[in-house]
Formats: sequence, structure tokens, C-alpha cells
Amino acid sequence: MAITFSSLALNANAVSSAESAVGPLLDNAIAGDHRSAKNKARDSQRHPKETLMFFGVKPDMKVLEILPGGGWYTEILAPALKGRGQLTVASFGADNPSDYMRNTHNSYVANMEANPHVYGAVNVALFEDEGYLTKIARDSQDLVLTFRNSHNWIRFGGIEQAYKSFNRVLKKGGVLGVVQHRAAPDADVKQAAEKGYIPQAYLIELVESMGFKLVAQSEINANVKDTKDHSKGVWSLPPSYREKDQNREKYRAIGETDRMTLRFVKL
Repeated sequence: MAITFSSLALNANAVSSAESAVGPLLDNAIAGDHRSAKNKARDSQRHPKETLMFFGVKPDMKVLEILPGGGWYTEILAPALKGRGQLTVASFGADNPSDYMRNTHNSYVANMEANPHVYGAVNVALFEDEGYLTKIARDSQDLVLTFRNSHNWIRFGGIEQAYKSFNRVLKKGGVLGVVQHRAAPDADVKQAAEKGYIPQAYLIELVESMGFKLVAQSEINANVKDTKDHSKGVWSLPPSYREKDQNREKYRAIGETDRMTLRFVKL
């Protein structure tokens, strides 16, 4: 699927230069033996190389990944940036009061510690600790990435504070890359977020109100098959299959969610 840009598209020469520098590194990371077959199976629907290229990742960047979960993107970013750049991940923390969040974090960190050749240079920070990203210096990051997180900041609170913190830690002109499950344009924001989706226009307006400017958008992670009316929301679809065997073949045929892919710059 071809990437489509907004009228504020990136300069073609800049994209070509970035691809020549980072493309082979991403290819090697994506093909790496450190990745599980289960994670590699998601590549065809998550388009990691195309997505990261769209966000303009370069080998010498300081990159901050927000709430990496099990580390699906970390396993690609870490080897691609190793040696020249710096990857920092902002996770839930070992003392998070939520069993789910604490266990997710501990499992994620344990996996990285078990493979220092790949992950030994990754910095781990707390996402929320009486504030957001409080231990990360202002104006220190070249690129901040958040994948499929924003609905939870609407559901449980903190979406404005989260995006304000992204602006604080980014350098002026730094890039914020957002991938998010996309609701129907006329969907109620809070109701859609409970199902994991967000209307695209709402999210763009909110992010821009936090000191960013949308410079490009891509349909690389779009999925027209996603009807967005599933009983368990985004979690009905793969890879979650929260309805278990009910409608499983139907959801397998749909694939992963329809997702917006947005590139902002800090003003």
C-alpha cells in the first residue's frame, strides 16, 4: 500500500536521504532472530518499516517510545538506533499499583535484560510519576512515538497532560509520531474511546492545541474492512481476539484495526 501525504508533505529528497541511511538498519532489525514468529506475523498489517520511515526516524536520533507494552516496536527501534542514536522507553514502572501494568512492565524489562546484545543500550523511564515524563529533560528528544495509546488517556484521564509532556521533552522542530485506532468521523469521543477508537479530527485538534503542527498524514495503516462496531471494540480484532472463538474467522478476515498515522512537529 502506498503512503499518501497531506498537502504539507515531507520533502521528497529528505525522505530519500532518510531511507538510504536508516532503511537497511530497519530491514535488519525487522528480520532479526530476536523477534518472535508471533510478532513478525503482525508486520504485514502494522507496516513497521514504512511507518518509521514516514515518521523520519534516523540512526543518530534520540527517540522516546511511549508505553511500549510488550515491546513490539522496541525490538525494531533498539537495534536500528544502537551505536549511533539513543532509544528511551517510557513504561509503567515496576511499582505501578495496577497488576496488569506492573506485570506488563516487569515482563517487558525482563525480556530486554535477557538480551543485552539487542537492548543493552536502551534507557527505561517512568511514563507517569506524579506527572508525566518528569525524569526526561526538556528539549532533549528528536522524536517521540506513541502507538495505539491515546484512547486510554481519554478513558482513564491524562490525554492533555500526556501530549503536553511530549511537547516539553521534544526539541523545537522535533517530531511526534502518532498511530491510533480511528473512529468514524461523527463518533462520540468518549464512547469511541471506550472501544479503543478516536475520531481523527478530534485528535489532530487536541495535539495541535498542545503546541504541535500536523505536517503529514499517511494511510499506510488504514483498513477499510474495519467496521468499528465490534462488541469488544478494537480488542475483538487480531491480535487480541477478546471474544475468543466467537466470530474469530470474521475478525481474522478483517485484520487489525483501521488506524490513523500522523506526523506532527513541535512549534
